Amino acid sequence: MLQTDSEFTKTRWICTIIGLGFYLVDIVTDVGLAVKYFLVGNLVWAGLTLLFVVVGSAATQVFSYTWYRDDMKNPLVNPGGDKLISGMNRGRLIGLHVLQMGIFTRYYHLLKAGYMVVWFKSPETVEFSRDVHLVLFGRATDLSMLKLFETFLESAPQLLFQMYILLAHGHKSTIQCICMVGSFINIAWAIVDFRRCLRRSLPQVREMPSGLPTFVYLLYKLLTITAHILSLSLFLVLSPYSTLGMAVVWLAGTLWAYWVRTDFCMSKGLERLYRIIVGVVLIFTFFNVKGQDTRWQMAVYYVLFAFVNLSGPLLLLLVRPEVNAAEYFWPVTLLIFGGTVLGLAYLLLYYTVYHPRGRSLQADEVDGHMGQEREPDTMLRMRNFLQL
Repeated sequence: MLQTDSEFTKTRWICTIIGLGFYLVDIVTDVGLAVKYFLVGNLVWAGLTLLFVVVGSAATQVFSYTWYRDDMKNPLVNPGGDKLISGMNRGRLIGLHVLQMGIFTRYYHLLKAGYMVVWFKSPETVEFSRDVHLVLFGRATDLSMLKLFETFLESAPQLLFQMYILLAHGHKSTIQCICMVGSFINIAWAIVDFRRCLRRSLPQVREMPSGLPTFVYLLYKLLTITAHILSLSLFLVLSPYSTLGMAVVWLAGTLWAYWVRTDFCMSKGLERLYRIIVGVVLIFTFFNVKGQDTRWQMAVYYVLFAFVNLSGPLLLLLVRPEVNAAEYFWPVTLLIFGGTVLGLAYLLLYYTVYHPRGRSLQADEVDGHMGQEREPDTMLRMRNFLQL
């Protein structure tokens, strides 16, 4: 019988719908907020709010289309070689992704295939059943990767930008608060959903335990990312030119991805885009770009991370002492200190106690495309994402 941790269950299917709902709420509220800024004459705020949405969506469409195209060319995924993938030819794929519908197309096909499997089970052989569920988790993981890219290109920068508007200009509205909450929830969901989908879709990697381990991992990520966004927002309050410092961090992260020679994508052009996105992710959280042992890199990253977090409130207080009287300063400062300390404590707890170690079936092969038999492209993509 198929093991439960390898099965695409009804709960997983329902969670996919919930994830789609969070994604839609995040996008709709961001666009609504941009329209509100435009109507009241805040054209710069409206433009930047909308820009994050466009950049995040455009990047995910590029990756989504390229992965569809790669799967179409892969004889293991498309053995018939009939120039169709999921019932779509290349022209239709291009049209859907130009219209920014690629990620919704993936949701549709995953939910449709998953519905037939989990709600209308038929007597099948064990091997066939296992293959079907692995294919579903492969599709879910592709989708979760795209959402992860969108999260750090759109939701995280959007949350930072709206925090800056709230703290520096005192501008707040109902839709702005909904937008910030939506971005926060989308970040949380995308991180945990990606982590669990990834480990379930690789049969040779141990499953991420549910319950307390997942909760500890969620707290580690949420507390560290939230504290960092709050600290960066204080840097922006100090001076909008603090964005230059973030650009330096992005450049360093991008160069690191080049230095370790990531091999996430099939084409060189898309690999360059991936490395640029890695640089953006590293502004907000640690990201293992090669799926290798990175404990020392993670340690260095979070030492610098803690230094930046603690420097934000201190510099603002020294340079602009009048903020001591601002109603937001001390609550935000306490959130930064508390989030940093607790977040790092949960990080240590997770990786010393709860982190799955070893392989469930066999040792992993070397990253890249050096295997004698070419694996499905989904599996190749996932090999480089063993730690986030």
